[in-house]
Amino acid sequence: MPTTVSDPADPRLADYVSLTDVALRRRLEPEGGLYVAESEKVIRRALAAGHRPRSYLMAERWLTDLADVVADAEADGVPVFVGAHDVIERLTGFHLHRGALAAMHRPALPSLAEVLEAARRVLVLEDVVDHTNVGAVFRSAAALGVDAVLVTPRCADPLYRRAVRVSMGTVFQVPWTRIDPWPGGIEQLHGLGFHVAALALTEDSVGLDELAADPPERLALVLGTEGDGLARRTLAGVDTVVRIPMAGGVDSLNVAAAGAVAAWALRAPAPPEG
Repeated sequence: MPTTVSDPADPRLADYVSLTDVALRRRLEPEGGLYVAESEKVIRRALAAGHRPRSYLMAERWLTDLADVVADAEADGVPVFVGAHDVIERLTGFHLHRGALAAMHRPALPSLAEVLEAARRVLVLEDVVDHTNVGAVFRSAAALGVDAVLVTPRCADPLYRRAVRVSMGTVFQVPWTRIDPWPGGIEQLHGLGFHVAALALTEDSVGLDELAADPPERLALVLGTEGDGLARRTLAGVDTVVRIPMAGGVDSLNVAAAGAVAAWALRAPAPPEG
């Protein structure tokens, strides 16, 4: 049976404490091997991807909507905690819009070669530090046929709660891993047969339409951090710098929007029928 909780200081709920504190999440999740999934859709996508729950915390109404998940948890000995909305808010430090949380064990990250084995279109996130942008990039990647996403060592964690929620759980369906070192990893991409392009505003950049007119068979597109863009060493190491032509006096787009536009324009052609 689910366990009703009323004390935000209950030690059994330690995995969910202070979720708004980024520093605490950074200590808790990588060292403890955990991430937090929020909402029914995200939880179900995590489970469908084979991720293992450590516990659940939800408002009572979700015992019905997630009845099958609760039944599986009880059969597997996974604790299910139920509490009033105000108790959960005091515990987690944020307003729980979707009513259900799961503390999930982090899966081991695959190797670069595993993630890229059959990939033709890849996005590389260089030092993108905003969790909302990371989640939005993954959602676009899933929708627009990107085969994999790579994140550099200083990029925000795709499994942070906000990134997972903004992605609508697509961080679980798009293969991803970290590429380290960076930008030294560009040579690893070259070794795997990728043409590496960077989305940036430089004097020698080519228009997106020009690259899309004759796209490489395997393409890795690098997107830069929100404030400073791509590092000079990165731009020096890539094969092509590409820009999205702008109108209306606008010089650039949000990194997630730019990634979506480029992913659509540079999508891999469909395989021939028959």
